[in-house]
Amino acid sequence: MILFKPEHVQPILKGEKTQTRRIGKCRWRPGSIHQAKLNFKKGSKPFARLRILDVRQERLGDISEEDAKREGYPTVQAYQEAFRRIYGWWDPDALVWVVDFEVVGP
Repeated sequence: MILFKPEHVQPILKGEKTQTRRIGKCRWRPGSIHQAKLNFKKGSKPFARLRILDVRQERLGDISEEDAKREGYPTVQAYQEAFRRIYGWWDPDALVWVVDFEVVGP
């Protein structure tokens, strides 16, 4: 399972968001399929199934303009603002997991 914010549902379903950056332990492997959900609540339904295409670790500050677009944002600055809103901080030297994915079903 991969959790997303409600603002990411439509960009994922439209194929506009195909990448996510995550902190903490890596829980994903290329080729695996995971449910995309909004929360852990029992009975909550996934909004999509995602196939993991690639997983790598990089510095948060190394995000490119192209990667920001894959994250579903028009610019790196817009992505930084969203990251701060979601996580409460931005450290360009922090290591994050970059997960590339594609939608494979509802």
